[in-house]
Amino acid sequence: MLSSLRNIYEKEYKRLLIIPVVMLIVSLILIGVQVSTTGDFINKEVSLAGGVTITLQQVSAVPTDLEAKLKAAFPSNDIDVRTLRSAGVDSAIVVTADIQGTNEIDSFIASLESATGGPLNDYNVEVIGSSLGASFFKEVLIALIVAFVLMGIVVLIYFRILIPSLAAIFSVFTDIVITLAIVNLIGIKVNTAGIAAFLMLIGYSVDTDILLSMKLLKRREGRSIFEATLDAMKTGLMMSITTILALIVALVFSQSATIQQIATILLIGVIVDIIATWITNAALLRMYLERKLHHEN
Repeated sequence: MLSSLRNIYEKEYKRLLIIPVVMLIVSLILIGVQVSTTGDFINKEVSLAGGVTITLQQVSAVPTDLEAKLKAAFPSNDIDVRTLRSAGVDSAIVVTADIQGTNEIDSFIASLESATGGPLNDYNVEVIGSSLGASFFKEVLIALIVAFVLMGIVVLIYFRILIPSLAAIFSVFTDIVITLAIVNLIGIKVNTAGIAAFLMLIGYSVDTDILLSMKLLKRREGRSIFEATLDAMKTGLMMSITTILALIVALVFSQSATIQQIATILLIGVIVDIIATWITNAALLRMYLERKLHHEN
């Protein structure tokens, strides 16, 4: 089994490149549909889109039932209800909704009181205006773009070879775009923690690409291109597997919504990175080096 997979990876690497290319094209189409239908390329939570967040203390309510009642009362709004836990014990219920304006918020609180079966004695209301949310989203988006550009510049400076550098940058781009499309597809509402996860994903993705490029361009040590690729893959896949296991542990045992969103996005991104690095980047580097060796001979 392993020998047949190795043979396919060695001989059919150009055909394997079709897989990430198709995934990238489909992802770009999905993101385009997202933009045309919602006006945004990502599903934004209240902290980025603007709205109200109400934290309820000492309220005994089932979050799913409470969410269903609120959605029935406000069918045109995006409403989310989740439980906050502290030391393994439910400590509060957090209700978020893309509702703004004093009258609308008062009406929403009245419906919330009705849904919980009584007056709200201990609660906190946080309102984020749409302009503030849009401004903040613009700033974090700029930070994400700047991080990607700086990453590309560092790769170009370090390797000083255009095509391998562009291959690494394209691999990171592929990873980010496909991950974003999957995040949209499964309906994750991204907040500031989610943007931080994409920033971390850029760093992780370029790390595996640099590992591969180093092994093939600077540390091949007389081995064939394919043997050097396999050597890099052993280290890279071990990194990915340990990261995936750590993220799964975080998802299973963490009660923090922030940590769970970061872990979910990173888990998707690390799995996609395996394809982006060891199929996309590896194939582009092998084609470049084989052509270079052919010309030298």
